[in-house]
Amino acid sequence: MRWTCEYLMHPHLLSPSNLTRNLINTYKFAFLHIQHSSLVNGDSTYESKMKTLHANLIKNGSLLHNLQVGNRLLNLCVESLNFGYAQKLFDEMLYRDVRTWTIQLSGFARVGSFSSALDCFRRMQNECVWPNNFTLSSVLKCCSSLYELRIGKSVHGWIVTSGIGLDVALENSILDLYVKCEAFDYAKKLFELMEDRDNVSWNIMVGAYLHIGEVEKSLCLFERLPEKGVASWNTIIDGLMKNGFQGIALELLYRMIISGHVFNKVTFSIALNLASSLSNVELGRWIHACVLTFGVQDDRFIRNSLIDMYCKCGEMEKASVLFQKVSRDFVRTRNSKTSCEAEIVSWSSMISGYVRNGEYDDAFKTFRSMVCEQVGMSKFTLTSIVSACANAGILELGRQMHAYIMKVGHKIDAHLSSSLIDMYAKCGSLDDAWNIFNQTDSLNVVQWTSMISGCALHGQGREAVKLFEHMMKKGVRPNEVTFIGVLTACSHAGLLEDGCDYFKLMKGHDLKPGFEHFACMVDLYGRAGRLNEAKEFIYNNSLSHLSAVWRSLLSSCRLHKDFAMAKWVSEKLPQHEPCDAGPYILLSNMLATEHKWEESAKVRSLMQLRGVKKHPGQSWIQLKNLVHTFVAGDRSHPQDTEIYSYLERLIGRLKEIGYSSDVQMVIQDVEEEQGEVFLSLHSEKLALVYGIISTPCGTPIQIMKNLRVCTDCHNFIKCTSKLLDREIIVRDIRRFHHFKHGRCSCGDYW
Repeated sequence: MRWTCEYLMHPHLLSPSNLTRNLINTYKFAFLHIQHSSLVNGDSTYESKMKTLHANLIKNGSLLHNLQVGNRLLNLCVESLNFGYAQKLFDEMLYRDVRTWTIQLSGFARVGSFSSALDCFRRMQNECVWPNNFTLSSVLKCCSSLYELRIGKSVHGWIVTSGIGLDVALENSILDLYVKCEAFDYAKKLFELMEDRDNVSWNIMVGAYLHIGEVEKSLCLFERLPEKGVASWNTIIDGLMKNGFQGIALELLYRMIISGHVFNKVTFSIALNLASSLSNVELGRWIHACVLTFGVQDDRFIRNSLIDMYCKCGEMEKASVLFQKVSRDFVRTRNSKTSCEAEIVSWSSMISGYVRNGEYDDAFKTFRSMVCEQVGMSKFTLTSIVSACANAGILELGRQMHAYIMKVGHKIDAHLSSSLIDMYAKCGSLDDAWNIFNQTDSLNVVQWTSMISGCALHGQGREAVKLFEHMMKKGVRPNEVTFIGVLTACSHAGLLEDGCDYFKLMKGHDLKPGFEHFACMVDLYGRAGRLNEAKEFIYNNSLSHLSAVWRSLLSSCRLHKDFAMAKWVSEKLPQHEPCDAGPYILLSNMLATEHKWEESAKVRSLMQLRGVKKHPGQSWIQLKNLVHTFVAGDRSHPQDTEIYSYLERLIGRLKEIGYSSDVQMVIQDVEEEQGEVFLSLHSEKLALVYGIISTPCGTPIQIMKNLRVCTDCHNFIKCTSKLLDREIIVRDIRRFHHFKHGRCSCGDYW
């Protein structure tokens, strides 16, 4: 190829007589080869060769006298994305025709410089150069990309008044403009008036109806489509999925397969996203097999869709196998902008997948590898890892992540700031959450919601209500999640009347309550002791099919020791979630509390018979960047002897100040003394004792638990905070408990 380029540089061959179309095409091939070589192998001589060619063209007068030569050279500059040089060449050209202007204009449009393209079009009009259809299509594309409806309508009007002959491509550009600028009435009229419609025309209108949520009209239009190409199937399936009609999307995907249409890369990506949204791993595996059959498994975007699908379906091992190739390829292709962007998506998907599936250690390991490999961080990656810190409740790591974000200079936007607020709140540092909230200049509903939910989590119900009212006065419109936060706050604080008022307020904001709002209301009635009202609320709102509301009512029955209703509710729950251990455990514990050992044992036997397994209770504490996890009766810790020895002495001291074990919590028919031993082995007590013996006096201790803290452990920790004069923070599955001076922030209401 080297001799070809040097041959083309020879001044004799660049004379006007020899500079034919074939020679220019040969040069174009040579130049593009050099450009490719420069990107892959680092050869930077192509620009100097371009300049040499340009100089020779000027020297022998070819550029001055042959407009075709100038246009060809300009086109080469634009295709190589060398716009600085292209602009200089354009300005030097003495003669410019419609092709010259169109090359320059379409080049700007291709790289997203839409404003520059429109400026170029204005200059073209000022020089009285008549645009062709291709020019106008590029201009309309720029208008639609900038949502410049006014300019686009002006161009359309000029086309009509000037008598420009409309071909289908130009009409599609006008149609696309009106759709993207949401001028649907204009789009509908134009579509009806179009005499010649191709698949693109139909796809634009199908996509338009899907965009505004008119699914039925989009389906009717799709069925009317004379010939359904792959792009048409892609448009309707993707649009249905985005509108929440995954079931219909799946039916159409099967129809597409039966009709014999061959998937393209976009189809594979859409189909994998559909499998992800349905958590249908069998469908995902079938699509994966098709990907291998068609040999497109090395396409980076399809590989990312496969990783995302397996992550969302909980198949992290399979996702990890696919990801290994990504991490190996990263070093080899890190100089390629496109490949790097694709690889960043892969890393982000893996971190998000680990977080989604509760595998936080693997998420942190992957993130550390990202930092070590110097992989670029997207906002999505940072938000995911901050969420991992929040869900794991590891405050120190969360603070390190916050510091890292500040260090790399990443802009803390609304989503990231709300994630930080949520992280600090869930990690027990509500003060830090307030600091982020107060330092944010323009607060949106997401940030307000995070702060309201944080206050609710920490039992500061009245503060959450004040914050909600303040948000309303600021003119910020609450969303569905905001109402979940404020209703939860009312439930935890026992604010029944306020909660009922806010539930009614949802209708005033045109928001339809979801099952989480209904569950909050049932919880609110139940915690307040209004068990019959809670039961009526369930039936009046046709909620009897929702297991969440029955679980909430069952918890309230236990709180208020209504055993008759508890038994009735517990019979309802297995009908909806037969494999959920929660109802069985609650009922069994309640029966044990009343010393009904045989009935309690029957419930446990029924669990085993149905194959229902209880999630083991775990508590963990972070000290010096290490997380120490405990289960009930745990003897695996290296300092177990010291832990149990101190626990025994501590219980003795606590009894002196009034603590007594709540042996009613023991679910086995044993003597009282043996029951106390069972209770002393609970995981949160072991974690607390390890925290006491491992930290200086006066240091706050923070513990996380994956289940609801029991009554005995709650009393134990209250007494410990009083005896040792230490602040103890416990986050269970429902909320935070701040123990200080023998009191808890929940007011014994949880």
